[in-house]
Amino acid sequence: MTFDVAIVGGGPAGASCASFCARAGLRVLVLERETFPREKVCGDCLNPACWEILGRLGLAERVQILPHGQLDRVEFISIGGTCVTVELPVGEGAEIAVKRSLFDQLLLNRARELGVDVCQPATVTALQKEESGGWTLQTADRTFSARAVVGADGRNSTIARLCSLLPKPKRERVALQTHLPLTRDFGNRVVMQFLKEGYSGQAPVGEEWLNVCLVSSPRDIESLKNWANSRFAVARHHSWRTITPLTRAAINPTHGNLLLIGDAARVVEPFTGEGIYYALRSGELAARAITRLVQNADGPSTLREFKEAHAAMYGGRLWINRLARAAVLSPRIASAFVHAARVQPSLLRLLTSKIIRQASTM
Repeated sequence: MTFDVAIVGGGPAGASCASFCARAGLRVLVLERETFPREKVCGDCLNPACWEILGRLGLAERVQILPHGQLDRVEFISIGGTCVTVELPVGEGAEIAVKRSLFDQLLLNRARELGVDVCQPATVTALQKEESGGWTLQTADRTFSARAVVGADGRNSTIARLCSLLPKPKRERVALQTHLPLTRDFGNRVVMQFLKEGYSGQAPVGEEWLNVCLVSSPRDIESLKNWANSRFAVARHHSWRTITPLTRAAINPTHGNLLLIGDAARVVEPFTGEGIYYALRSGELAARAITRLVQNADGPSTLREFKEAHAAMYGGRLWINRLARAAVLSPRIASAFVHAARVQPSLLRLLTSKIIRQASTM
């Protein structure tokens, strides 16, 4: 059987793309290397811009049912302890925090409901372009054929690597993440705390868990972890998940009938909490393009429109990535920014509004 599209990666980007493709009547395959449910290094936050897309997937109400934390404010804390608070939108469409193990499983199950063939665990080991214009994908024990391929397999994308597209990463920073027992007095807040070693992000996930993320340079990450172990009374042998790189050059998302989406195309700074939005939206955009390509629409025009829409998705927001990078490499400058915000609160309100703004994505 030849599929219309094979999507490599079953996270939010791949699962959303698969669902939108299936709803358009395409024969869709998802190859995911891990077995769900699984945790993922992530801040677990769903920004309000996600709700429109989740609604179009028929998942908004189901996501609200999952155990989650309601977030009504962000507290920015400087190295010296100065705290500035920015209120978040409340009510319908507010920002929440939900475990990726639950969220990603829900998205992939939705794809299955819509008729998507899901193979997991299945790691792609080879990718070959055929004379017909389609693709052959090889896993350890099976071979698949598809008219188009979507790489949705993260910042260290196997598809990008197999196609010699993966840039050399910058290993100037590393992230650690874990879930810890939630204390009763933490509240419905996101904390962005700057320290001399880097920064820590904290958010409640449901009534039981606190998501704690740490970002630092490789030489300072152990010191930052020691701070967190002391601050949150972490058990000595507690396990932290890790991910790198946090920065690498963006990749062109269009390569004929092979598209890259989510972190496979552009790695977004974890400070912003926007990664899931970019994943969902790029999956939706790719599905629209793939559907047109399969229906024999004008190829160059379709790919140009996808590339332009993909770029527009990040419009006006990537400067926050640069700011967050500076927060790790020069945390004292970031702390000075927090101090300045006490005098001029509009600075942090602008930053927060760029991150959590609700935007029409049709």
